[in-house]
Parts: sequence; structure tokens; C-alpha cells
Amino acid sequence: MTSIDWDIAADTFDDEPDHGLRDPAVRASWAARMADWLPGDPSDVLDLGCGTGSLALLAVEQGHRVTAVDLSPRMAAAARAKLAATSAEVLTGSAERPPVGDRRFDVVLVRHVLWALPDPGAVLGRWAALLRPGGRLVLVEGVWNGTGLPAKWLITALAPLADRIQLERLSADPALWGRPVDDERYAVVARTAAPRRHSEVVDVHLVLRRGDEVLLARREGTGYADGLWNGPSGHVEDGEDVRRAMVREANEEIGVALMPDDLRVALVMQHRGPGDPPRTSWFFEAEYPAGGEPYNREPHKCSELAWHRFDALPDDMVASCRAGFEAYRKGERFVVHWHEDGDSIAYDPHSPGRALPLPVTRGGR
Repeated sequence: MTSIDWDIAADTFDDEPDHGLRDPAVRASWAARMADWLPGDPSDVLDLGCGTGSLALLAVEQGHRVTAVDLSPRMAAAARAKLAATSAEVLTGSAERPPVGDRRFDVVLVRHVLWALPDPGAVLGRWAALLRPGGRLVLVEGVWNGTGLPAKWLITALAPLADRIQLERLSADPALWGRPVDDERYAVVARTAAPRRHSEVVDVHLVLRRGDEVLLARREGTGYADGLWNGPSGHVEDGEDVRRAMVREANEEIGVALMPDDLRVALVMQHRGPGDPPRTSWFFEAEYPAGGEPYNREPHKCSELAWHRFDALPDDMVASCRAGFEAYRKGERFVVHWHEDGDSIAYDPHSPGRALPLPVTRGGR
């Protein structure tokens, strides 16, 4: 659309009493809708095809930081005048490719523009790319005298771009337009997926000591690392702290009835298995015979239990367990153990070690 064409289109909308929001009742109605469509907290809003800046001003008055863009120099000048007493920025440029560089926004706000662009589907993709994770497109559109974009088309076009889409019919609210209307007018608020909060599995491992020896269990029938030695271990369940999880796992796997006070923290290790998401592992030490004589309580998951010298651990161990035991024996207390995707689950004495000890603070000294 050329600048002249856009001036003609804008003048067409200027014939309707809502376009400049000069009527106080119309302005109040739009302000109420904007408060629902925009985030509750102060946000960065990009108003594309801003016209004279009426919606941009409402957004500023609701506490948002606004950048407004219009292709028409005349419209941009009018918007600058309207927003002169605010911190809003007004740029002259295309709504299709806004002149904002690499900047990203919480909201892209567009009213009565998308219908007039030659490739609205492609433009929606570019607008979505201007959003931060969790941002939203606020699009006011309609069909006037057979011209425009039906809501069904817009929702379909937005489906691959948005995590959640909300449609709000506007035709039946004469307060928005200053009079009753019988054509299709609507707003769509399309929210992109918010950044997912990182979470990790937490597991616990028992270093059960008998003098210079440590107890290991050979895995069997689990589908993971079967045939390899590993310390008694398991996942922390919902509502458990790590000590209670260790007490439960020790009882379930080797029949040892430990008390929380029997445990000492040996090591904390963040571990990533090959091709797996990371997890956090707590290694606890306990001294035999605390809790009684160990025996195999899960023969469907474990083929045997055996004591091994701590300074001569078997090679056929799960690599992460071997790394944790060796780091603890060397006096390390916090370790990152990060497999590459091509690494083996089994310990390989010929591969470079993946354990990275982390320095420990000296209590603020």
C-alpha cells in the first residue's frame, strides 16, 4: 500500500466517529477493552498503523511503553502531536516491515490494517516474530461492505503462531462505534507460549560404606543400563525432601531401615545423560550396619548386590554413578557431569571424564 493509498483508507475511517476516539463515551469504551487486551503490568507495546495515535495514547495512559508506527508522514506527524507530552516513540514506516530493528515487544497492537495488506498471512508471521516469549498480538479487524478479513480466516491463520487465541465480537457493542453497526467487527488476542520454567528430576544415591568397601547393585530388567553396577538409588517423589526419599529408596531396594540422621551429604551432582534432559542427584553416605543387613528386595530390577573396594570400583558401572563415587572419594562435593549425546551410559575408562568439580565457598571468608 502506498502512502497516498493509506491516506485515502485512513480518511475513509475518519468518516466514522470512532476512528479518532473524539467522543468521550467511545474513548472510554475502547479504554476498557484495551485494559482487557493488554497485560496488567507495564509492557512494551508496538502499535502498527497507528494513525493519529488514539490507541497508542490509551496504552500510554494505562502505563505501557509505546512505540507507534505509521506509513503516512501526515498520520505519524499527527500521532507525534497527540503523544508529545508522553514518552511514546512515533516512527514513520511500513506496518508490514516495521523499522524497529532487532527490538522485541510484549504486545503488537494493530487496528484495521491487516485487511489492507497484500499478503496478510506472511505479515502475521513477521509480527509474531517481533514478540518476546509469552507476548501477544492484539488485532482489531472486520468485514465492511464485503471487504476485510473474516474472523474465521484470521483465527485459522494464527493457529500455527499462537499458543492461545481469544476472539471477541465487537459488532454488538455500539459504544465502541458511536452508533449501532451491522457488519462484522471483532478483536483477536493471540498469545504466544510463555517461556517454560526449567525443571529437573531430582534423584538420590546411597553410598553405603563398610570400611573401605561400598555396596553396589547390578541392574536388570529395567530397560536402562541393565547389566551395569550402580549404587542404590531412585527418584524423589512429590512432597518428599531428599533425605526422606533416600530413606525410602534404601528400604525399598536393599531392605535397610535407615533414619534421616544416619545420612550425611556426600555429593550433589547435576547430571545429563546422553540425549536426556538434565537432573540433579544427591549422594548420601551411610555407615554399615546402620539400618541392618542389606539384601535384594527388588530381584525384578536387580540381579545381585556386592561389596566393592571404594578405591577399585568395577569398570562395568553406570557412568554417572561412577563419576559421583569417584568425585566424592577425591573430596569433591559439587560436580557437573554432562554427557555428550554420543557418549555411552556405561563408564568407559578410555573416554575423557565428564565430571567437572565446582569450587566451594569458604563460608564468606
